[in-house]
Amino acid sequence: MASKILMPNPCVTHVAYSASMVPRSHSSGQPCQQRSDKTNSARTPTLARMWREVHGCNNWEGLVEPLHPFLRQEIIRYGEFVTACYQAFDLDPSSKRYLTCKYGKKSLLREVGMGNSSYEVTKYIYATPDVSIPIQNEPSCGRWIGYVAVSSDDAARRLGRRDIVITFRGTVTNPEWIANFMSSLTPAKLDPNNPRPDVKVESGFLSLYTSNESDDKFGLKSCREQLLSEVSRLLNLYKGEELSISLAGHSMGSSLALLLAYDIAELGLNRLGAPDMDIPVTVFSFGGPRVGNLGFKERCEELGVKVLRIVNVNDPITKLPGVFLNESFRVLGGRYEFPWSCSCYAHVGVEIVLDFFNMQNPSCVHDLGSYISLLRCPKKGDKGSER
Repeated sequence: MASKILMPNPCVTHVAYSASMVPRSHSSGQPCQQRSDKTNSARTPTLARMWREVHGCNNWEGLVEPLHPFLRQEIIRYGEFVTACYQAFDLDPSSKRYLTCKYGKKSLLREVGMGNSSYEVTKYIYATPDVSIPIQNEPSCGRWIGYVAVSSDDAARRLGRRDIVITFRGTVTNPEWIANFMSSLTPAKLDPNNPRPDVKVESGFLSLYTSNESDDKFGLKSCREQLLSEVSRLLNLYKGEELSISLAGHSMGSSLALLLAYDIAELGLNRLGAPDMDIPVTVFSFGGPRVGNLGFKERCEELGVKVLRIVNVNDPITKLPGVFLNESFRVLGGRYEFPWSCSCYAHVGVEIVLDFFNMQNPSCVHDLGSYISLLRCPKKGDKGSER
């Protein structure tokens, strides 16, 4: 069970951290270590010096209870990158840019009020749901799902590394809603050299991640192919620099973020030789559902994928899929494992749990804006009392 502490904050009711969810590095089975810097202990902490810890190198130990200002700042910042996806997505059927981004790559962040972010958008990402709805009027083609951006030279100096960020919006179109309800588990098979049949993920999310416009040989490549190509290009472009790969998504988008993080790590795109030189791969998940089974969770941990899940305790999406068959119901009495445990869904990573609900607007429990607004609320008083 995740431990909970009462936060003396009018917005954020409590924060939860589960030691049982601590991922392990793929090399030694121990939590990954911050690169040594003998001068750090004598200097004032800055984000540039703490960024590896903030990105989960020690599984956020000591940063969650209470929520560290640098971690809060970074969670909000990545949440804003995801918000930009919603603000820029064109839902006007009469528009020439319907179901794509309203703006060009060079102007996107400026148009949504993030012109001072010091990031440059390098790639737009499209996903093609492998479902058809005969009665729908939406075109059967790829929908704009997010973007890839990279920090500028100035931002890299301020952040302590060159940051590659990939963000995904949540469910909007009808085919995406259908994909969300394709809740059967299927082997991920993203590594061509080792299919790992025990590593299973939700079929709808996997379909959205791997499907392309198969009816047109000149159509879009899959979301996966677009992303791996761009990530590889950027890693090669900034080879020799200190880098981070940050993925952020809301709802369905957090599922795509986790699939991509697993894919990058499984293929070894972030490996530079020695384990302590690997490029950190971190997911900031907002209101995200479960993505895979226990085998998927354990493999993510082996590979060193770090996942920070920001959830609202009243948000039903975070309890799906696997309302009954999940990580809490696979073992009887803490000793006897049920035979169907391999078919149970399991969350990956460390949780920060918010608690909010509005009787006048129940849908706010899953709203990304509500998540970010609560995190912006300044903390009042000390750490609080354990309960």
